[in-house]
Amino acid sequence: MEEENITRVTEFIILGFPEFPELQIPLFLLFLLIYLIILMGNLTIITLTCLDPHLHTPMYFFLCNLSFLDMSYTSVTLPNLLDIFLRKSQHISTNSCFVQMYFFLFSVCVEYVLLTVMSYDRYAAICHPLRYAVIMNPRLCVLMAAGTWIFGFLVPVTHTVLVSGLSYCGSNDINHYFCDPSALLQLSCTATSTVESVTYVIGSFVTLPCLILTLVSYVYIISAILRIRSAEGRRKAFSTCSSHLTVVTLFYGTLIFSYERPTSTQSLSQNKLSAVLFNALIPMFNPMIYSLKNQEVKKALRRVFSLPLTVKHCG
Repeated sequence: MEEENITRVTEFIILGFPEFPELQIPLFLLFLLIYLIILMGNLTIITLTCLDPHLHTPMYFFLCNLSFLDMSYTSVTLPNLLDIFLRKSQHISTNSCFVQMYFFLFSVCVEYVLLTVMSYDRYAAICHPLRYAVIMNPRLCVLMAAGTWIFGFLVPVTHTVLVSGLSYCGSNDINHYFCDPSALLQLSCTATSTVESVTYVIGSFVTLPCLILTLVSYVYIISAILRIRSAEGRRKAFSTCSSHLTVVTLFYGTLIFSYERPTSTQSLSQNKLSAVLFNALIPMFNPMIYSLKNQEVKKALRRVFSLPLTVKHCG
């Protein structure tokens, strides 16, 4: 009889940022600007890489993949947040919520592996410069990229099925701006230990190996850079990997802090701020951190858009 009296949740209410009721319109404008910058910056990288033969290298091939990924997963979450700010459209069906959660987890898994692949690319470029073209040949690059996307597609399936199979019979208010896994687990009225165990298993077999491989790559990279005799040579070598190292640090720090902890110790407010960093700020800065400050990209911009390399003054 108790089971029959339980009202099952058929939809969720995504609260967004109710802590700032007077700032809903300013926040809408801020996140709209961030979203447009993300689209414009990453589309620029993809367009330049496709149109300029000088950028047809493994580094920019993987940057293209990263740019496409950044645009994809921000398009899963930010338009929904903008709708909440503008129209107070907070209701989402349970199925749509689980689909959104799946694509979020999918993007996280892809980025883990993609950043690892990019660190290997930098290792090959700096530690084996004479054999770089042979090691990172086009066929290997395509296989690595395809494997990354397929891997990211498969890994979140188990987690999504388990979360969707939980019972949600209490509050249906998600204190987040999208269907975040940690927020959903805190709404469940059944035990979540199995889901948490799967999260740790995924962390052990995905996050940890990717992190270790990335760190090992950078140990070799830094030792190779330190062996370069000229200061200018060391500076140029380090500049080719410092951007990637910055994004790796932000990415792993944010994700491990947010999700690789027991649900009982997680703060949804902290997770929400971490998600903003991961979902909005990192994708916005990626084009600038990785490429837009790069001289090769500036030259490609001039070539593609027929801008002169120098400005001639009228005598």
